Amino acid sequence: MRNLLAAGAIACFSLTAVQAQESEVSAETVLAVVNGTEITMGHVILLRTQLPDQYLSAPDDLLFEGILDQLIDQTLLGGTMTKDSLKIRLTLENETRALRAATVIDAIIGAPFSDEEIQAAYDVLYDNFSEQPEFNASHILVETEDEAKALIVALEAGADFAELAKEKSTGPSGPDGGELGWFGIGMMVPPFEAAVLGMEEGQISAPVQTQFGWHVLILNSKRNKPVPELAMVLADLTLSLQQEKLDATVTELRNAASVEIMVEGVDSATIKNLDLLSD
Repeated sequence: MRNLLAAGAIACFSLTAVQAQESEVSAETVLAVVNGTEITMGHVILLRTQLPDQYLSAPDDLLFEGILDQLIDQTLLGGTMTKDSLKIRLTLENETRALRAATVIDAIIGAPFSDEEIQAAYDVLYDNFSEQPEFNASHILVETEDEAKALIVALEAGADFAELAKEKSTGPSGPDGGELGWFGIGMMVPPFEAAVLGMEEGQISAPVQTQFGWHVLILNSKRNKPVPELAMVLADLTLSLQQEKLDATVTELRNAASVEIMVEGVDSATIKNLDLLSD
């Protein structure tokens, strides 16, 4: 915003008419008329929502005057164009389309789901849920197999795994003693996971090679992950229900609509051709 960016220098103008209407101001309240074009309170409110966060802490009177001044300048500058360019017209069409769709989406997913709907979604997702194994392991990552074998010799001789990881590991977990925390099936690369699955608690692995290098592992603990309580997954369930509701609405609209797609012979690389937007 020109005036807000200029060290807070705001052009002053009379707000007497606005102040007189303060008790009955609406989005349609006209704040200025520029060469016949009305600028309303609604325009000011919407432009404020688009300001960067650092401006929102400014005093209301500063923001109000600055935004209104910005709208006046934009109206004057835009008024020098005799007609909209192709780019402007297409941009307005896209933004109008997107804004209308977003408004409908908010209406579709905005209504809260009943306790029964949420419970039904939970039951579908977790009725056949079986407890999944989880593992807590640490590792030391080195570049060669010989280095890994030397680590195993040291560990078998009584070296502390965490201290050795801090000293020798090249992986990001090294400073934490090689600790990886809890992880489940599918979260580690296959050779690493295969090694962990074959280990007992407290056991140190043979050298394990992955694309990252050579690992020496210790399985600290393992457990079965329990079925989560409904409260723990409520946000995910709600999001899933919202997506299902939206998908169903879009499918219904598509089935009822006449949609003719005509892309045969169109090179998809044309989407990068900005020259087509030139008048």
